[in-house]
Amino acid sequence: MAPPFSFLRRQWPALALLIASLAGGARAQQAPSQGTEVAPGFVAATQQWLDDAVARSQSASALPLRMEVSVGALDSRLRLAPCGHVEPYVPVGLRLWGRTRLGLRCTDGSVRWNVFLPVTVKAWGPAWVLRDNVVAGTVLTAADAVEAEADWAADPSPVVADPGQWVGQTASRSLAAGQPLRQSMVKPAQVFPAGAQVRVVAQGAGFEVSADAQALTPGVVGQPVRLRMDSGRMTTGVVQDGRTVRLAM
Repeated sequence: MAPPFSFLRRQWPALALLIASLAGGARAQQAPSQGTEVAPGFVAATQQWLDDAVARSQSASALPLRMEVSVGALDSRLRLAPCGHVEPYVPVGLRLWGRTRLGLRCTDGSVRWNVFLPVTVKAWGPAWVLRDNVVAGTVLTAADAVEAEADWAADPSPVVADPGQWVGQTASRSLAAGQPLRQSMVKPAQVFPAGAQVRVVAQGAGFEVSADAQALTPGVVGQPVRLRMDSGRMTTGVVQDGRTVRLAM
């Protein structure tokens, strides 16, 4: 469980006014005192809690990411009952990545309330960014993208940081210049259609044999394809290139 903000006991009702200006959610039953100066320490403590939580979540990662955490704003109409102990937590099913929420719950007050504070976590790191617009179905080459820094957390799909994972792949949809390449944006390129004649190669210890066959399914490099040999026998191999399929021995 997240560590509580113990200092909050000393800063109510200033805290209530600050939460009213920061947070959005259901209305509380009791309004705090008016005219009290808000406590800037709460903003700093929330930011520090988030920074620490994000740092802990990234400590086991080998990715060279530069994290940025910003606290959003809640509904300014919100009024909350006084509370002696406000506890931050990450809601179940959410993580501190991209646009997300931080929960704030009162655990010591006449009214137990729970609100959600919008936060944004950016993760800046190396990425391959498209130079120009790309039409769906285009086979990508090394000249299509340039290495630059991008926010990995801006989209749920992971960034493709290794050129070997996107060069020679096909754009799965139309892409815009300036977009960092992500896994959902590319798919393996088809190198021959179903019905194509291919060369089937089988290799063993000290020997290699080949024969002709007809592809029964489209061929994608590195993916299995169904084949009909000249003898009529059905088999499956792995596509090596636009003409060759390799059988496992």
